Amino acid sequence: MVQKDDFEPRLGKVRALGSAKAKSYLSRVLRSAMLASGGAFGKAPRRAKFTGARIGKGSGVGRVLAARDNLSAYRSRRVIVKFSIPRLAGKGIAAARAHMRYVQRDGVTREGAPGQLYGADTDKADGRAFIDRAEAGDDARQFRFIVSAEDGAEYEDLKPLTRRLMAQMEKDLDTKLDWVAVDHHNTGHPHTHIIMRGRNDRGEDLVIAKEYLTQGLRERAAELVSLDLGPRSDLEIEGRLRREVGQERLTSLDRGLLRDVAEDGLVTPRHVDPRLYALRAGRLQTLARLGLAKEGAPTHWRLADGLEDTLRRMGERGDIQKTLYRALTEGRVERDRADQVIYEPTAPDARPLVGRLVSRGLSDELKDRHYLVVDGVDGRAHYVEIGRSLATDPIPVGAVVRVEPRPMQARAVDHTVARIAGANSGRYSVDLHLAADPRASAGFAEAHVRRLEAMRRGRTPVERQEDGTWSIGADHVEQAAAFEKRQAESAPVVVTTLSARPLDQQVGATGATWLDRELIAAAPEPLRDAGFGRDARQALALRRQWLIDQGLARQDQDQMVYRAGLLTRLQRRDLIAAAEGLARETGLNFSEARPGQRIEGVYRRSVDLVSGRFAVIERSRDFTLVPWKRALEGQEGRAVSGVLREAGVSWTIGRGRSGPSVS
Repeated sequence: MVQKDDFEPRLGKVRALGSAKAKSYLSRVLRSAMLASGGAFGKAPRRAKFTGARIGKGSGVGRVLAARDNLSAYRSRRVIVKFSIPRLAGKGIAAARAHMRYVQRDGVTREGAPGQLYGADTDKADGRAFIDRAEAGDDARQFRFIVSAEDGAEYEDLKPLTRRLMAQMEKDLDTKLDWVAVDHHNTGHPHTHIIMRGRNDRGEDLVIAKEYLTQGLRERAAELVSLDLGPRSDLEIEGRLRREVGQERLTSLDRGLLRDVAEDGLVTPRHVDPRLYALRAGRLQTLARLGLAKEGAPTHWRLADGLEDTLRRMGERGDIQKTLYRALTEGRVERDRADQVIYEPTAPDARPLVGRLVSRGLSDELKDRHYLVVDGVDGRAHYVEIGRSLATDPIPVGAVVRVEPRPMQARAVDHTVARIAGANSGRYSVDLHLAADPRASAGFAEAHVRRLEAMRRGRTPVERQEDGTWSIGADHVEQAAAFEKRQAESAPVVVTTLSARPLDQQVGATGATWLDRELIAAAPEPLRDAGFGRDARQALALRRQWLIDQGLARQDQDQMVYRAGLLTRLQRRDLIAAAEGLARETGLNFSEARPGQRIEGVYRRSVDLVSGRFAVIERSRDFTLVPWKRALEGQEGRAVSGVLREAGVSWTIGRGRSGPSVS
């Protein structure tokens, strides 16, 4: 009986199918492979450009973790991980110590207390000892992470989560890690700062693969949070995606649309999941309303160029507006929405801003970038990004400040250095400067040297020779402009404290105040009759009457006449009052310094008076008070000398006139 599946093979010559002319079996296989590969079969693979992404520990783990499917990404708990890898060479150790102090600052716990460092096996880690180990081990770099879980508020304590994450990281990188961490609860999302040494357990440089840093660590953290809190439900996922449809920032829906853009530049909302189809279609309608997408053929859309960057900037701007509104609410300052603006120092019409400091804070915790909220004399509240310029010298709330854009072009001193170097075979020194300009003083020429020192520390190609001369390139002016541009990226504005005292304390103050300087100024600040401008007008009227009562001003018909040397008189009153208290405290007599007098002694500390900040210079039998300069910061207990002039004192630190001069 013949079965249905039986067959009888008939062996013979292989013949070409569909053609009378026979072809070899091999040629048919090659032809099929060529058709299946779209013509790529048999061609040498294109050599990929080397990126170094797979160099370092954790490369394989990072690639595996990054290869999750879309559904897994939706269901897992979201965690944001930011990282930086600062170098510790040069001033890097000092910056690391400053960062360690910053993460332990006041007001970061739920109770408003300072942050407490902890480690793998201790709840009270020693930050100073951690930095000392890095310095003793000559660490080339340091790793800094910020780990913020979207649902971090559900954790009563973040320490166990951080320790499990770092233990998993040790397994992934196959090495023990030396780290400390501190938890912050002072923002909407609790987060953890992790500081890790750049050495492995064998004392070698720790090199971590880029894929692990950018994706692997985030996925590990998401796994742990999902394990603790469980995966997100369908309702949670759909609810989050629905909220993304109308948001004016970069969302996961936007990332999906960008991934699906075809070769012709068009994208369609079509998706195998009908709910995602509807959400993607709604998101495209939102992008069209924002002018970031345009429909061509039905259900085919063209996204705007630079969509991702535009949405990121829109999201940042929205966050700034929320920060500004919250700061004004907490400071009890009422301003219309139209009068809440962002100060743009790079705008062509950017002008200096004068106003009252309402609040200060951090715009980027990882990079220690700060912001100010200033209630301006123009009646508007301004959000000002200041970079790192006030990281170590905070301004008190209520102070009157002046904010102006940092110049990004070469200064007059740079042109002078280039001119003198051009006439002396590319060399510059104080002696060459004085020979070229006999009218210049030694102090004026030394200011140019200090400028060169600052540029050298800023990686500008200027070099100091053993004989004290400087090698200056022919493109020195261009290099100086590039240096200023780099400085502006770190600190885009210059902030000057006009008065550390609020307006109400200036009205009846004994010293020289900002109100006094405005009253006698040839071009006072224009004051709008609204907001802080109105407050300043009222304070000026009260201060004017106070000066009349003190016999320091009089009204001649419709004109105010102020006594000659008004500011000097007020400042002297302030100094005498402060000196009496210091004399009782130190047991020394006060000796008033005069312009042109040489000041020599030991710098003890600074005192903040109504007239400004002054330095206490102690001598063997007395002390004096002179205007303080930033050059004295950190120089307490050291001998200093200089000559008092109207612009201040150009200090020499250390004994002897041949010591290094700083200003």
